[in-house]
Amino acid sequence: MEVSKQVEVLVVGAGISGVDAACRLKQRCSNKSFAILEARERIGGTWDLFRFPGVRSDSDMYTLGFPFRPWQSSQAIVAGGEIRQYVEDTARECCVFDRIRFNTKVTAASWSSAARRWTVETNQGAFTCSFLYLASGYYDYAAGHRPKWPGEADFTGRIVHPQFWPEDLDYAGKRVAVIGSGATAVTLVPAMAEKAASVTMVQRSPSYIVAAPGHDSMASWLPATLIRWKHILLTIFLFGRARRQPERVAEYIRDKAREALPAGYPVERDFSPNYAPWDQRLCLIPDGDLFTAMSSGKAAIATGEIERFVPEGLKLKNGEIIPADVVVTATGLNMRLLGGIELEVGGEPVRAADRVIYKGMMLSGVPNLFVSFGYTNASWTLRSDLTARAVCRLLNRMDAKGQKVCVARPPAGLERRSIMELTSGYVERASSLLPGQGDRQPWRVPQHYLRDVTAMTFRRIDEGLEFDARIPV
Repeated sequence: MEVSKQVEVLVVGAGISGVDAACRLKQRCSNKSFAILEARERIGGTWDLFRFPGVRSDSDMYTLGFPFRPWQSSQAIVAGGEIRQYVEDTARECCVFDRIRFNTKVTAASWSSAARRWTVETNQGAFTCSFLYLASGYYDYAAGHRPKWPGEADFTGRIVHPQFWPEDLDYAGKRVAVIGSGATAVTLVPAMAEKAASVTMVQRSPSYIVAAPGHDSMASWLPATLIRWKHILLTIFLFGRARRQPERVAEYIRDKAREALPAGYPVERDFSPNYAPWDQRLCLIPDGDLFTAMSSGKAAIATGEIERFVPEGLKLKNGEIIPADVVVTATGLNMRLLGGIELEVGGEPVRAADRVIYKGMMLSGVPNLFVSFGYTNASWTLRSDLTARAVCRLLNRMDAKGQKVCVARPPAGLERRSIMELTSGYVERASSLLPGQGDRQPWRVPQHYLRDVTAMTFRRIDEGLEFDARIPV
């Protein structure tokens, strides 16, 4: 099927958010023409990009999956390849796969108030649309965060970044050092330990690491909707408990690590972060696989700051040498809002940092633009699906009233606040690039699914919006 270059809704990105948006448009706005532009050659987004050993979700599939096509397996935490296939199968089942134009990278988009349309520039030519829907994720696909250390040229082994995993890397029987302590590092270590001679996770400071069941036996007999809500409510409860009683929750997490590791293990040294739980995202390990690898002697943790690379591996500032044949720099992501697309409205560039987010789905002062964000404290899809449903609700409302243009305008006196409360490195590095949020609805981003369901489903969909003739753009 040939994808038209002139549509009513143009979705950018064919990962979880983009496929969700397309399926919801197909279901709820069947009168709207739409297309999906995807820069890569395959569907899946994150789950097509990452190919490192053990790559998996750190959220359960009952909430990461689509509510209109529930995850049916009792396997709650699944491999990245399975997630990618699930996304593709969903797109095909919902008859939106043929709306995707692959190998089409969006570089810029400009809004014309006269034409009341977006012109979207790509490597395959220009597209036009009435509504632009950005579902392109939150990080830079082209470059991960990669610090440099002295002595890298002296190292006799191989240095790799997990975002660009080399297909020819054979680490069987070799000594591996993984730099980092986040979700990627705790995923890599037990996976690589299965074949490597040894794997050492080298962390400057610890993270909170929580073991969780990789399966949910209740999924074999409980209806999918109830399983999904069980996981939603459990996540909300655990997050709320951590914010109300951080010291108690921190001690509980450490106690669970003590139970899983050999007697006398220095848990305080390697598993005691200097921040409260959920100041940064918790690291989930299914069935305690990291603890199992450490208990077997195949994996270890070294806590300390790296001074330099040496020919035989890494040297820490405390003098410890970590021998390695392969060093994996699991040092994080670079946030890249709006897919790195250069936006213009009326010939003026749009800087996201100058804007305020509306209902987590629009930028103030930018007409007919929708953006998909997920949660930082729960599954990404929970929030992106709420956005997709709200967008459809708004489009149908506009059709009913014969309106063609909408824009969010913050009220006078709105207090601007940071949109993300995490202190993670990738968030702090991008703080100057992010839009703000307000101090009240509909300009707040509460990071709470139940509150968002109420706001996005039951509050007026046109609250805080201006339409058509009243809009100076």
